[in-house]
Order: sequence, then structure tokens, then C-alpha cells
Amino acid sequence: MKVFAYSYRKFDEAPYFEKYCKELGIELGYTEEDPTLENAHLAAGYPYISILLTRVDAALVEEFARLGVKMISNRLIGVDHVDVKRAKELGIRISNAPYSSNCVADYTLMLMLMSIRRMRQILRRNEMNDFTLPGIQGMEMANLTVGVLGTGKIGRTVIRDLHGFGSRVLAYDLYENDEVKQYATYVDLDTILRQSDMLTLHMPLTDENFHLLDREAFAKMKDGVVLINTARGPLVDTNALLDALESGKVGAAGLDVVEDEVGLYHHDWKNTVIHNRFIPLLRGFNNVILTSHKAYYTDQSVSDMVRNSLLGCYNAEHGLPNPFEV
Repeated sequence: MKVFAYSYRKFDEAPYFEKYCKELGIELGYTEEDPTLENAHLAAGYPYISILLTRVDAALVEEFARLGVKMISNRLIGVDHVDVKRAKELGIRISNAPYSSNCVADYTLMLMLMSIRRMRQILRRNEMNDFTLPGIQGMEMANLTVGVLGTGKIGRTVIRDLHGFGSRVLAYDLYENDEVKQYATYVDLDTILRQSDMLTLHMPLTDENFHLLDREAFAKMKDGVVLINTARGPLVDTNALLDALESGKVGAAGLDVVEDEVGLYHHDWKNTVIHNRFIPLLRGFNNVILTSHKAYYTDQSVSDMVRNSLLGCYNAEHGLPNPFEV
């Protein structure tokens, strides 16, 4: 069978592609370029394509369908950057690639600790040999109520890890999980917004939860609440967040994702004006830690992403049960 990989990264993905293609008997074609209408022809003759976090809109889906593509396999968990509806209308199947939940959970805890200990301010002062104390007093995890929105695999891992810090943990999800109930208490959305000292997001992006945290949601939160987002940027109304940061309603934020990041992150724009105005505005707050969608990025996760993307294609080709299909 044949798979064509777009956005192929020689510096980290290549050894895993070589390993798993050999194990699964896959003939691989690839380009380091992101998929576009201009290079879609490269996938001709390949029933399966593998992509990363790049926009695949209706026009591009239609071109892939014309070329005979049967499946678009995403080397990430989320597929909100793909026009899934149009793909399915054209008979193109969609799969994703779940990876180790520890990578994002570890990063989430890091952002939590850096946020409540004012690490950005401390590091900035140290660079100027300013070793003073006023303005950098932190908080302790054991004294905080942490609200976890989304209790899928990553959310559950975060909750398990929070238990070791002694935090009171609240959880919100449309579907409750018995494992979570060992360490956290499920509550409704209104309660988790009102009672949490810190909120962390671990939901997939859907039409229903787009801008879940909007102006009305921020108004319900405690003054000085800490917000962590390692899930998807559009879960948060960024304009509302900016106002909440200015007013002090949000006391600190650790953000690995932001609205309108697709096609921006993981590329070098240092000599270019970036097309996202939220990024410089968020950087302007000394109580905001902003990173560029790196929470997933570990050796284990990259291996998982390549393997599961290819395995999704393999299962589809051989008519096997496919847990990766969306």
C-alpha cells in the first residue's frame, strides 16, 4: 500500500516513518511542504495521505478526492483544521493519531507552576540582575481549587497528577468517567467557573464549544483566576480574554494555543509580519506565558503520531477495526 506524507520533518519524524513503513509494508512518498492546491498533485497515485496542523479546506479536499485519495490521516489528535464534512460527503475517510497523554499533561503542569510562581517576571528580572522580591510572590498548588474542563485521556492524566499536589480538583465533561471520580468531583459548567482558582482546558474543538470561555463565562469566574490552555485556541474568546487580563479578572494565563494559529506555528516568521494580532497583544502582558503549540512535542509523542497515522491508513486498507478513524 502507498501513503503520501505532507509536512514531512526530516529532523525528527524520518526515523519513525522509516521504521513503521518497514513494519507495515508501506511505500512512502513525501514532501516537506504543507498541502496546498499547488502541490496536491504530488498525492496522485497515493490512496492515503498523512498531514500535520495545516488547513485543508473544501477546495483542497475536493482536489484530493479528484486525485483518488481515500483517507486523510492527521498526525495529531484534533482534526478541526480539516473540512471533515466536505471530506465525508466525497467519501474521504478521516483519521487522527492519538499520542502519549503524559506529554501534554506534563506541559500543562509546567504552565500551571510557572503561572502561579510568576516565572516569566522572575526570569525577566534575572536577565537584568534585578533580584528583588516585590511583585513576584507566588501561590501554592495545595491551596488552589483547580477546574479541569474535559476529562478525556489527557484531562484524566492531568487530574491524576494534580492529586499529588494536594489540590482540590473539580471536573467538567458531558460524559463522566469513573476513574476521574477517584481524584475529582464532577460539577456543572457554571459551578466550575465560579469555584475554580485555576481552570485548565482539555477538550477537542467542536461547533458546540467554540468560544466556550466568552465574556459571560469570564464574568462568572473568580477575580485573579489562572487560565491554562493546551487544547485548542478557539475554545477561548481571545478578545474577551484580553479584556479579562486588563481588568485583573484573569490573574495569569499559560497558553500553548491561540486562535488563528493554523498555518502559523511551527514555521519561521522572524523576518515577516505575522498574520495573527492576538500574539503580540498577549505577549505584552507580563503575567501571560505564551508558547507555540509545543505541549505535545516529545520523543514518545512523535513516535506515536507517525505510527498511529500510518496504522490508521493500514487498518483502512485491510478492512481492520480502526480506532483512529474520526
